Amino acid sequence: MKLLFDFFPLILFFGAYKFYDIYLATLVAMAASLAQVVFVRIRHEKFETTHLVTLFVILIFGGMTLLFRDDMFIKWKPTIVNWIFAVIVLGSQFIGKQTVLERLLGGQMQMPDAIWKKVNVSWGLFFFISGLLNVYVAFYFRPHLDEQIRTDFWVNFKVFGLLGLTLAFSIIQMMMVARYITTKPPES
Repeated sequence: MKLLFDFFPLILFFGAYKFYDIYLATLVAMAASLAQVVFVRIRHEKFETTHLVTLFVILIFGGMTLLFRDDMFIKWKPTIVNWIFAVIVLGSQFIGKQTVLERLLGGQMQMPDAIWKKVNVSWGLFFFISGLLNVYVAFYFRPHLDEQIRTDFWVNFKVFGLLGLTLAFSIIQMMMVARYITTKPPES
C-alpha cells in the first residue's frame, strides 16, 4: 500500500496527461505531491525526505512549466530529483559513519560495511544514470518526430520506463546482497 501511495502523484500525473494535457497534468502532480506531504505529516507526525525533495523540485519546475507554458521544465524534474538522490547517496560514502542506505535499512537487516558501501554506490550510480536517461529521452530521442509524439513518449518513459528500471534494479540488488543479509534477533 505504501508503494502505491508513494506513486500517487505519478499516477495522477499520468491520468491527467492522458485525458487532458501536460499543463493540467503538471498542476495535478504539484497538488498531489503537496497533499502527499501534508497527509504523511498529519498521519505520521513526520516528513519523508523523498516526498519533500520531490515536492520542492516539482513546485519549482512545475511552476516554471505553468508560468512559461513550456513543458521543458517539467521534463527536467525526474532528472533533477534523481541527481539530488545521487548526490545524497554518494555523498553519504564520505559523511558520517554509515551510508544513507544503511541508516535507512540497517534496522531491518545487517550486512558487512563493505557490502553496504557497494550497495550505496550502486544506488547512487543508478540515480545518476536514470537522470541521464531521462535527459536523453526528453530532449534527444528521435528529434525528427513531432513534438507531441515526443512528449507522449517521454510521459510513457517517465511513468513506465523509469519505474520499471527502478523495480528491476531493486530486484537485482536484492538478489546480489541476499547472501550477506542477516536479520537482527527479536528484542526480549
